[in-house]
Amino acid sequence: MKKIIHLSDAHAGYQVCGARMDQIVTNIIFRKEPASDYVVVVTGDLVNDATEERNYPEVKSYLDRLTSAGFEVLVIPGNHDYGTGTLGSKAYVDLFKQTFFGRQDISYPKLDILADVAFIGLDSMAEELHWYDRLFAEGELGSRQLSDLEKMLNSKKVKGCKKRVVYLHHHPFEPLPLHGLKDSTELGKVLKGKNINALLYGHNHFAHNSNGKWGIPRCYDGGSCTHKLGYPGPHRVIDLTRDPRLDYDGCFD
Repeated sequence: MKKIIHLSDAHAGYQVCGARMDQIVTNIIFRKEPASDYVVVVTGDLVNDATEERNYPEVKSYLDRLTSAGFEVLVIPGNHDYGTGTLGSKAYVDLFKQTFFGRQDISYPKLDILADVAFIGLDSMAEELHWYDRLFAEGELGSRQLSDLEKMLNSKKVKGCKKRVVYLHHHPFEPLPLHGLKDSTELGKVLKGKNINALLYGHNHFAHNSNGKWGIPRCYDGGSCTHKLGYPGPHRVIDLTRDPRLDYDGCFD
């Protein structure tokens, strides 16, 4: 069963965050062999400002290095990946998909089954790009995505997996003013009782974990892996076959 390396909020393009992400990738490749034993999950805000054209290609080059080294890499968009962080635009939805998935016909929830683990990625910006609510840094999954998530979790394909991991950008438990996940309560109703083994997210940069919420043993806030503005950012290494207390910070800086 694959182990997970959880990174979040790289914010490539902001001051030295790109260089730090480059170093993190270098150290992951150096320390974690065989690479085929790991999947790297990046929970959004890969870039600091999607309106700067150089930022997508920069962070994509780092992720490509991981893929070339043999790591599985899964990503999901954050508010900064669809605009400036406080002003979003639908124009970046297809560009994100094309850049990081190689195609535009991706839909969320996005399911990847890797070594009998179901990884389910959610777009917490799905309903935040309308003209009336694309300001600020809030998130909203929307009823359609939540309904599809419930169907996916109840499917034989997902139920038949040994483990289930859900990942998204916005923090579902500690809402900050104009930064919260609007339909967090509805997400909780969908996830409770579904034998979710880990819930991974970022956005707040505080790296506060909420293990046990919604009956999920691992609820991990990835902070900012590049320590934007001095925030904490553990590079958590997760082994779903072991007790959560044995998960650790890989310190790939």
